[in-house]
Amino acid sequence: MSTPAGYFDRMYAGAPDPWRLGERWYEQRKYALTVASLPRRRYRSAFEPGCSVGALTAQLAGRCDRLLATDRVASAVRAASDATRDHPHVDVRELVVPDEWPQATFDLIVLSELLYYFDDRTLQEVLTRTVATLEPGGTLVTVHWNHPVPEHRLTGTQLAPLLTSVPGLDTLLDVRDPDFTLHVLTRQHPDGRTTPSPAAAEGLV
Repeated sequence: MSTPAGYFDRMYAGAPDPWRLGERWYEQRKYALTVASLPRRRYRSAFEPGCSVGALTAQLAGRCDRLLATDRVASAVRAASDATRDHPHVDVRELVVPDEWPQATFDLIVLSELLYYFDDRTLQEVLTRTVATLEPGGTLVTVHWNHPVPEHRLTGTQLAPLLTSVPGLDTLLDVRDPDFTLHVLTRQHPDGRTTPSPAAAEGLV
């Protein structure tokens, strides 16, 4: 079973930022590495489901022309809206994935601390929708906590082989930090071409 919705409601009822995303150095470092891992300087349209209070959202905003950030908890959506109020190109909405997946395509999708909450069927649906709405050559970034948590069905380490075997995606970066696993994957082109690395894109190799 996926983690029940009531778990998130209880977490946010007890504190406006229950995981202290805005203050922990661990989170700040992880977000900095996540943003630094993006292979493109700028993205046209990005999607960040499960944005929580918007700590990562605010950093992604500087790299995107448009950014849709969503969460299922209303108070988190309000906090993320406040965190990005100086970025008018960021749209924060209350939305449940995968059932309310947006009808749009993106050249960047960020799945941060999200996938381990889903049961097998729902996880597969999330990944299927991700690939379907990620444009050819687009970037998928995933980052997940490596340590066991009762409410998490999987750790970042356990998610790794599932992510790197998704049809239609190529692995550009695989980071195994002691505390989290970060992947950067790219959507294959219809003709099977892979997306060039940043150095190759600038003609350095």
